[in-house]
Amino acid sequence: MKVAFTPGKNIAIKTPAHEYAAVVHFYQEVLGFKQLPHNAGDPFESVCFAFGDKVLWIDKITGISQSEIWLEIISDDIPAAKKHLEQAGCSIRNEIEALPNDLNAFWLSSPSNIIHLVTDK
Repeated sequence: MKVAFTPGKNIAIKTPAHEYAAVVHFYQEVLGFKQLPHNAGDPFESVCFAFGDKVLWIDKITGISQSEIWLEIISDDIPAAKKHLEQAGCSIRNEIEALPNDLNAFWLSSPSNIIHLVTDK
């Protein structure tokens, strides 16, 4: 059985704390994107914006020096997806950010070090 992957609805920009306010201002005031409510239990401050059919998360992260883009991928079989990706030589990176216990997902790094959340939701 071939594992299927599709793009998820979330894009995150992990932003250094010293740039956070300017990045939020850019999307909110300069571009005029609609801010969305969210109820994530993350240990950091974040703001969500409508980004076409996606949700753009701006996350304030202490201890990083430059912004990172994180993407979401959906798979209907997480254990098979993880096995497939590991066999393909991909790096599973669950140490980078804790996931909620009830989320069936894992973190993946692409060959260019873009972080992806692989989830079934």
